[in-house]
Amino acid sequence: MNRTILVTGSTDGIGKEAALELASMGHRVIMHGKRRQAGQKLTEEFKAKTGNPEIYYYNADLTDLQQIKTLAESIKRNFSQLDVLLNNAGVFMNDKVILPNGFEMTQMVNHLAVFALTLQLLDLVKQSPSGRIIVTSSMAHSSSIDFSNLNGEKHWDSYNAYAVSKLENILFTYKLHQNLTAENSHVTANCLHPGVISTKLLHAGWGMGGGSVQQGASTSVYLAASEEVKEVSGKYFVNKRSQKSAAFSYDHKAQNKLWQISSKIL
Repeated sequence: MNRTILVTGSTDGIGKEAALELASMGHRVIMHGKRRQAGQKLTEEFKAKTGNPEIYYYNADLTDLQQIKTLAESIKRNFSQLDVLLNNAGVFMNDKVILPNGFEMTQMVNHLAVFALTLQLLDLVKQSPSGRIIVTSSMAHSSSIDFSNLNGEKHWDSYNAYAVSKLENILFTYKLHQNLTAENSHVTANCLHPGVISTKLLHAGWGMGGGSVQQGASTSVYLAASEEVKEVSGKYFVNKRSQKSAAFSYDHKAQNKLWQISSKIL
């Protein structure tokens, strides 16, 4: 089955590799990035490399809620269904940056953008007979969260901001899964740790190298394309296997509170 798959942050690193592999399988791939010229050039390169003409590029800055909304509206206008939404884009910030919209950069890109884009595209995913939502988290996710400090109001450091945002990815995925289950929806929602991979994010945050982008993309591609996980939902994957995330991530009160707070941006 050839799917229509949106991969955010797909002009670099793991997302780029995942988009290439999925396109090579024959899937219709919607690539996303924030540098239009580079993104369009890469799309043409991928078409030539894979022989797949169904590769498209959409531009949006995930620090901007209006651009996220415009991205979702453009995709809804041009595609009748979205089989897979692969939320791959993410940042690691060495300095605290408060955006013009008032949100701290890590919180905005790693969590709020994922929340906003997913909910704005959810009806399109529901049009698919086997819709899938995938969120890229990390084994570096925090084991706790201070809801009064999500924007670095009281204190901020780069690693904590990143770790909390990756916990938020998991809390969001689990809550989304519960909501979909309550609706008797066939759409699945899973999250993953891609591995310790040599990307710009790893170098920025840890100043070190890691595994190949092929290794990093393997679990994302598996969750997007494999029939083995067709009906699996509400799980956290590492190396293509379901594993336990931090105990706190299963706290329903925390999941509900994060959802409630995040909903205010929509």
